[in-house]
Amino acid sequence: MEILDYIIMLLFTGIVIAAGLSFGKTGSSMKSYFAAGGAVPWRISGLSLFMSFFSAGTFVVWGSIAYQHGFVAIAIQMTMCLGGLAVGIFIAPAWQKSHALTAAEFVSRRLGISVQKFYSYLILLISLMYTGAFLYPVAKIINVSTGFSIEACILVLGILIILYTVVGGLWGVMITDVVQFIVLTAAVIIVVPLAFDRIGGVGELFTNAPPDFFQIVNEEYSWLFLLAFATYNGIFIGGNWAYVQRYTTVDSPKSASKVGYLFAGLYLISPFIWMLPPMIYRIINPELSGLENEGAYLMMCKEVLPKGLIGLMLGGMVFATASSVNTTLNLAAAVFTNDLYKSVRPDTKPKQLMFVAKMAVVIFGAMTIVVALLVPSAGGIVEIVLSVGAVTGCSLYGPPIWALFSKHHTGHSILWCTVLGLAINVYFKFLHSLLTGISLSRAEEMLAGAVIPFALLAGYEVWARSRKGIARDYIHYKEEQQRIANQPEEEDTEEQSSEEQNRYGLKVLARTMAITSLIFIVLALIADHKALWITLSIGIIVALGAWSIFRYTNKKVKADV
Repeated sequence: MEILDYIIMLLFTGIVIAAGLSFGKTGSSMKSYFAAGGAVPWRISGLSLFMSFFSAGTFVVWGSIAYQHGFVAIAIQMTMCLGGLAVGIFIAPAWQKSHALTAAEFVSRRLGISVQKFYSYLILLISLMYTGAFLYPVAKIINVSTGFSIEACILVLGILIILYTVVGGLWGVMITDVVQFIVLTAAVIIVVPLAFDRIGGVGELFTNAPPDFFQIVNEEYSWLFLLAFATYNGIFIGGNWAYVQRYTTVDSPKSASKVGYLFAGLYLISPFIWMLPPMIYRIINPELSGLENEGAYLMMCKEVLPKGLIGLMLGGMVFATASSVNTTLNLAAAVFTNDLYKSVRPDTKPKQLMFVAKMAVVIFGAMTIVVALLVPSAGGIVEIVLSVGAVTGCSLYGPPIWALFSKHHTGHSILWCTVLGLAINVYFKFLHSLLTGISLSRAEEMLAGAVIPFALLAGYEVWARSRKGIARDYIHYKEEQQRIANQPEEEDTEEQSSEEQNRYGLKVLARTMAITSLIFIVLALIADHKALWITLSIGIIVALGAWSIFRYTNKKVKADV
C-alpha cells in the first residue's frame, strides 16, 4: 500500500468514528440507547441487519471458501436469502408484536425470570465467543494489507470499536453500518470489472478455473449441508438477540417484515457480486493454502485497485466486518443492564443505569479482544464460525422463537429443550469421535444442530397438545400483554424524541455520504483511465443519494412545523 492509501484509510476511519460519536447526546435513556427510540426507518434497520450478518465472514470466511471451492461459496450464501424470507414472513412481525425492547424482555414475560436469566448468561457467553471470532477477521484484513502484527491490529481496532459503540448506542451502530454498506458496495463494483480485465475477460475465469470450480455443491459442502444451513440461517437471523433488535426497534409488524424482505433481497443479489474477487484471484494466484486462503479477498483488491481506493476499500472492509462486533457489544450491554443488573437493583436511577450500560460495553469489549487473540490457536476463523454455529445456533435461538407461536410450551419445557439440544450437539461435536472413532461430516454436524432442538420442541408440543390444556406461562403472558395494552398512552415527548432521532440520524447519514462521495470523486480524478469513469460515476451516485436524503429530512421538518 502507498502513503495515499494509508491517508484515505485513516480519513475514512475518522469519518466512521465521527458519525458514531455524533450520537453521543441522543442516547440519554435506555430506550434511545438500546432501541434507537423505537421507530427506526425499516430501510436503515434492514441495511444494518444485512451488514451485521454479512460482515461477520464475507471477506475472510466466505472469501476463503470462494477462493478454494468457487461457486459453492455463492450457494452457501444464497441460503441466507431463504432464511431472510422466512424471517420476514413469520418471525420478524411476531417479535415486533411482542412489544418487548429486547429478546430477553420477551423471554422474561413469556417464560419467566429464571429462564430469562439462564438465557441471558448463556447468550453473553456465546456472544463473547462470536464477537472475538468476528474481531479476528477485521485484524486479519489489516494484517494482510499492512504487515502490522495481528495482535497489534486486534488491540487498536478493538479500542476504536468500543469507543464509538459506547458513545453512540444503537443509532451510532446502525448509521455506521449503512455508511459501510454504501462504501463497500461501491468499492466492489469497481473491483469486479478491473479484476476481470486483469485476467483478460470473463471467459478466462471459466476457461482457467479448476474443473469443479462452478459446481453448486461438493463433498464437504453438500446438498444436505445447504439444507441444514438454510434452516440454521432462518433461526439465527430470526432468533439471534442482537438481530432481534432490528425487528423490535421499527414502528410496526409490517415494517419488521420489510426488514426481513430487504435482507433477503440483498442476499439474493450480493453473493454473485461479493464472491467474484476471491474466485478471480484463484486464476491469478492458485498457490494459496491453509490460512493463507483467508487473505484472498484483499489480495485481489490490492492487485487491481488504483492508489487511494485500496485504502478506502480496506477501511470499508474493516468497519463492515467490525459491524458484527459493535452490534453484539450493544446487545450484550443491553442484556446485562436491562435484564441482569436492573433485576438485582431495580431502584437504580436512569443516569446510573446509563453509566452501567456504557461500562458494560467497555468490559465486554475488552473480553472480546482477549478472545480474538486466541482465535489463531483454535484452527482459524472458518472452523470457529461454523463449529460454534452448528453447536449453539438452533439450540439457543430456536426455542424462544418457538415460544413466540406456541400456547403449550412452558418456561421449563423451553429451558430443557435448550439444555438437551446443546448437550446432544456438544456430544456429537466433541465426544462422539473420541468415544466411537467416527467423526460427523460438516453437513451431518450442521444438520444435527438444526434438527435435534426442533425434534425436542415438536415432541413436547405434540405431548402438551394431547393433554388439551394451554400452558399457565402462556396465560400469564397474555394477561401481561393485555395489561400493557390497557395502560394509558404516554405523552408524546417520547414519540417526538424518536422522530427527532430519526431526522438527526438521516442528517448524519446524508453528511457522511456527501463526504464519502467527495472522496470517490477526488480519487477518480487521479485514477488511470480504466478506473476513472466507474469511480467518478459511483461518486456522483453517492452524492445524489446524500442530496435526496437531505431533501427528504427537510421536507419532514417543514411538514412537522
